Order: sequence, then C-alpha cells, then structure tokens
Amino acid sequence: MVDADAAHAFPAPQAGTVTGDVSISSSSPAAASELRARAANGRFVRTAHHDGADPSALPSDRFLDREISWLQFNERVLQLAADSSVPLLERARFLSIFSSNLDEFFMVRAAGLKRRIATGIAVRSPSGLEPREVLEQISRVAHELSAMQTRIFDDSVRPALVDEGISIVRWSEVEAPEQERLGDLFSHEIYPVLTPLAVDPAHPFPYISGLSLNLAVILINPKTGKEHFARIKMPPSLPRFLKVRRASASVTEDLFEAQFVPLEDVIAAHLDQLFPGMEVHEHYSFRVTRNEDLEVEEDDAENLLAALEKELTRRRFGPPVRLEVEEDLDDHVMELLTRELGVTEDEVYRLPAPLDLRGLDEIADIDRTDLHFPPFVARTNPDLAPEESSKAANLIERIAHQDVLLQHPYDSFSTSVQAFLEQAAADPQVLAIKQTLYRTSGDSPIVDALIDAAEAGKQVLAVVEIKARFDEQNNIEWARKLEHAGVHVVYGIVGLKTHCKLALVVRQEPDGLARYCHVGTGNYNPKTARLYEDVGLLTSDPVVGQDLTRLFNQLSGLAPRSKFKRLLVAPRSIRDGLLDRIDKQIHRQVQHGDGRIAFKVNSLVDEATIDALYRASIAGVRVDIWVRGICALRPGVEGLSDNIRVHCVLGRFLEHSRIFLFGTGDGREAWFGSADLMHRNLDRRVEAMVRIVEPRHVEQLFDLVARGMSGDYGHWSLDGAGRWTRVHQAPDGTPLPDIQEALIAMHAQRRRKARR
Repeated sequence: MVDADAAHAFPAPQAGTVTGDVSISSSSPAAASELRARAANGRFVRTAHHDGADPSALPSDRFLDREISWLQFNERVLQLAADSSVPLLERARFLSIFSSNLDEFFMVRAAGLKRRIATGIAVRSPSGLEPREVLEQISRVAHELSAMQTRIFDDSVRPALVDEGISIVRWSEVEAPEQERLGDLFSHEIYPVLTPLAVDPAHPFPYISGLSLNLAVILINPKTGKEHFARIKMPPSLPRFLKVRRASASVTEDLFEAQFVPLEDVIAAHLDQLFPGMEVHEHYSFRVTRNEDLEVEEDDAENLLAALEKELTRRRFGPPVRLEVEEDLDDHVMELLTRELGVTEDEVYRLPAPLDLRGLDEIADIDRTDLHFPPFVARTNPDLAPEESSKAANLIERIAHQDVLLQHPYDSFSTSVQAFLEQAAADPQVLAIKQTLYRTSGDSPIVDALIDAAEAGKQVLAVVEIKARFDEQNNIEWARKLEHAGVHVVYGIVGLKTHCKLALVVRQEPDGLARYCHVGTGNYNPKTARLYEDVGLLTSDPVVGQDLTRLFNQLSGLAPRSKFKRLLVAPRSIRDGLLDRIDKQIHRQVQHGDGRIAFKVNSLVDEATIDALYRASIAGVRVDIWVRGICALRPGVEGLSDNIRVHCVLGRFLEHSRIFLFGTGDGREAWFGSADLMHRNLDRRVEAMVRIVEPRHVEQLFDLVARGMSGDYGHWSLDGAGRWTRVHQAPDGTPLPDIQEALIAMHAQRRRKARR
C-alpha cells in the first residue's frame, strides 16, 4: 500500500513538484493497438547504432527530462531527511548530502546547459523541451527544493537535535565565558588567515571563488560618513561549525550533548579587529556556485597531466551559475552582488542562515550511537573465509578452485579485493599486475600494493583516469607517486574516459601461466567500499583472463580490433549487446510467452535502450528497472510501457551496482559491470561488463534484483507522468522493512552457515 501522506509529502505547484506532467500520445486504445500490432509483426526497425527503434513507431513524448529526473532523485534524499524513523544524525547527514548533490548539479549540469545556450549549440532535449525551458524548470524546481531543505532543517531536524542536546546557536546565545574563549581562538587561529578585501576605486570587486562561504560587510567611515563594502572569505581549512564548550555543562552533559556556532558568526563578532577605525554597519553571508566542469584537449596524451593541471587552475574562474544569500540581505547589497557577479534574478537563492548545510556532515559525525544507524561491520565472503581465524586465507588458491561473487559492503572489500591485490604483490610467483584506477583514496592500500609489486620487480601497469570529475588533483598526485615507484602509468585511450573496474594478475604456476581477475562495478577505493553497494567477480577463468589481457593491451597499446568472449566493452559493444539481448527476449515472449528483463542501474537515459525496453513491453515482456538516480523512461503507460515497473531504493548505503538480467529458467543470462545506461558511458567511456556463468551466482543476482522489485521492502515507485511516490507501509499500516538491513542480516546468516 502507498502511504498517502508520504506520496504527497513534497507537493509541487500544479500537479507535482518535479514532474513534467505530459499526456502520452500512445495512450489511446487505437494507438496502443497499433503499437502492439507493430511489435507482433516485427515492424519495429532497429537502426545501425543509436536509434533502437523507428522513432515514428513510438510517441514523441516518451522520454522524461533527465535534469528534472536528477532533481527528483535529490528530492528523495530530502524525504529521508524528513523521515522521523531514520536515526536523527543520519537525517542531518542526508541534508548535507542533498547540499553536496545540488552543488555538483549546478557546477556541472546547469552550468553546462547555460554554456551551451550561450554558445548557440544547445538543442531541444529528448523530452521535447527547448534548452531555455529546461533551464527555467531547473530554476523553479531547485528553488522549491532549497525551500524544502530549509523547512526540514528548521522545523524538524534542528528542533529534534535540540531535544537531544545538540544545537546550532548564534553568537548572541553563546555564554560569556565561551565567547571569551572563542575570542582567543579567533585572535590566534582565525584572524591570521583572514584576508578582508575592500571595494573602492583603488580596489576592484574581488574574485569570489566557487562554493566559498563569504561575509559581505557594510562599513561606515565615522569621519566622512561614507559607506564602504568589504568581503571576507571563510577559510576552508577551518570547520564549518565550531564546538562551544559550555561552562555550565556537567561532565556527563559534555559527553552526550554538543553546541555549535557557525564560523561566520564568530568572525562577524570580531569584525572590529579586521576594520579598526571603521563602524560595522551590516554584514551578510553569501555563497557563489560556478561552472566547474573541465574541458581538456587530449590530442597530445603526453601533455595530459600538464593540460589538466592548467585547467584545474581555470576551474576556479568559471562563470557564476547560482548565488545564495541570507534571506534578509539588504537590497543595495543584493544589487551590488548581482551586478558584479553577473547573475540573474532567477539564479539568486534567498535562504535563512546558516548557508551551506554541507557542514551538517560534521555534526552528523558526533559519537552518539543511539542517533546513528545500527553498527555494521562487513564480513569476509564465505568463499574466502580462512579455515582458522588466526590465519589469512590464500585467496589465489581459493580463486583457482572457484569463482567468487562479491557484494560490497556486505562482503568486506579489505578481505577480498584489497587482500587479493596485496597477496599478489607479495607473491614471488606473480609476474605482472594490471589494473584500472578511476577514483581511490589518497592513502589507498591499493596504490601501496601496486608500488610494492613494482619495487619487488613485477611488471605493474596502472591505467589511471585522472579526469574523474572533482578527483582530478588527487589522481594527479597518486599517478605521479606510482610513476616514481616504477609503475607503468598510462592514461587510457585519447578521447575516452577509462571507467571500467578491472584487475589482472599473471602468475607462474607448475602447469604454465595462470591469470586471476577481478571485474567489478565500484572503484578501487577502500573508503567508499564501506558505503557503496557494489558487486564484483574474482575468477581464474582463462576466458575472462584472455579478455582482460586483450582489453589491457587495448588500453596501454594499439589493439583496436580486439574481440571478447565473456565481456561487453564500451564504446563498441555494450549498447548493441544489450539491445541484442532485449530483442531475444522479445522473440522469446512471442514464441513462448516468458520473456523477462531486469536491470539495476544508477541512471537510465540512453534513448536507444529505452526504446528497446518499450518495444519489449509492447510485446508483453515483463521489464523491471531498479534505478537509483535519473530515469528518462515512463513506466506504466497504456500501450507503451504497461509491463515496465521502475523502483528506487535509497538508504544508509549508496546503491551503485549495475546488473543486467535476461530470461527465465535455464535460459537466464546475468551480466554486471561499470556502465550506466547513459550516452557518456556507452559512447565516451571505456566500460566493461562481464557475464556471470556460475549457476549459484546467477541465482544470487536474480534473487537480489527480485527482492528490490518485490514491493516487500520500502522503496519509491515511478509512474508514467514522471511522479515518484514513496511506498514504505504495508497494507495494514506497518512499516515495510529496509532491504539493506535485510541484506545485512542475510549475509551474516550466510557466514554463520558457512562456519558450520
């Protein structure tokens, strides 16, 4: 049953907050009948590459807008922040995540659209909207969502935190002794790093860096009575909120309660020290978001690092796309900011202080286990668990005897993938290690293992994607670290990001060379592996080993015509491979009535794939889509997508795996890999998907997706008008269980059974 209140928890003007209500032109009985007839007679024509089906055979308004769909995803994050059944500090974290998500959306998606409009290269979107219409919708919806975040924080989360002894206070609410201590802190640790910048004929309006929090200060010269403007940037090296030590608090209260004051309040209280001899008339906080997407020419791969470093410097000077200001900002200060920054009225967001709620992540880290999700410790996969608890398992030996299917974070990354690479680096029989790296932590044990292997004389190849968005600087640093250790570092294929998640270990054994492989859906990052849900395969199958050898040769050398047996590789074969398998299920449905397709992805945008899924639905194939973020497909539309369901799951872990399932019974196929169903993944990235052949692993993947689509667990459901409805109550009104908590319990039980 749908909880009616939850379904309309975030009503939007005129039929829905972030929906684009459109009547589907295929929904008339006559049109539906015609579409079914075309499907039955095979009159949908597949084109050579992108078009999936003859566009004239399907309604023109069949796609939802991708930008609005992304904003809907961030609205679902807000719904978790508003949910009183979610632990309180996790609700604060979801508010922080919402802010970070929205920042990136403006820096990349909104900024990119604005840039294309300005250069005259923007085109009508597949949803049928003109570029300026999309930008207008983005502005409307983003304003609504920002207002929602404010209401949730001010009316729900903040009062609940106060009830638990955790409060964010203004300077005037801080006790006098603590004001004195914070004053000393300001003098010794804050004041020296501040740079007040005045605006006058000798000082032009300063450059405001993207995402920086600033104070706009209005000063009066007491001698002349003249008004002056100054800007102070909040030092990014300091915490967003400073902890207040209350003299009146007992030892117990100090352990379990916490009070914080915004950094800008502390600085504002000491402006007289920054502008001696001037009268501080007014001060307001503001924040600018800029276009921070990168454009790097890759014609000369030798200079890629230098070009990227140069572009990273330019990123700071991208044009503004959003201005956030305190809601009571004076009109003449607003006029100054908008004029100097060159932003329009639609790009201004008036919000109550404090701005930049990303800082709530610091508060969410408070050590209050009663206000967090229950503790979770990842467990070693039973196929890799040591027989004796005091000794680590020999993973090479285990993988030699059987494929191992991993699901993180339920299966420990450190005792599986990380241990596999560390053991390979230390194994004298290992001759070579080859690996792709997209994002990893700065102190990564994966990078350390590759360095150890190189220093031990092994051949080590790292295919590094230094252009992973917003991780570029970190990637440059550890790419150079690898090079200095003797690792062969390459940057993939010019014009394509290398996004596949692959590792290959070549080992000398008595019978000759053996290859051990890992293919996954997540980055080789031990930190995010504890928070992201991903799947991976450890295998010694010679077919996969040969496929990975060919793919690594393609990435490091020249092998453009490589063929693969258990892999699909973008940009050449993933889209066509999926479309072929969708067609097979259509034929299966026509012949036997049991066609079946199920996908689990982060985003579904690719029009050719969506059209193929529409054709499958029209033919009667049952299609299930488990999507976390963007979905441009309209499910449940009569005559077009009657047989398609779309669900979303959000929770303590970020659902990140990409799984593709086809068929029923003995004819089932299961694939997973690094690619989402988006143009960038299928056309502009090197992606890899692997077919799973072990029957028990195929069963596990089918069972996982079936659980997610069963309706037995809390989820969101998408309808044909583009509305997402939260479904988190059973017919009797009891809360539906959380699928991630269920999987935690299931994996723990599996581990206990394996011990017996």
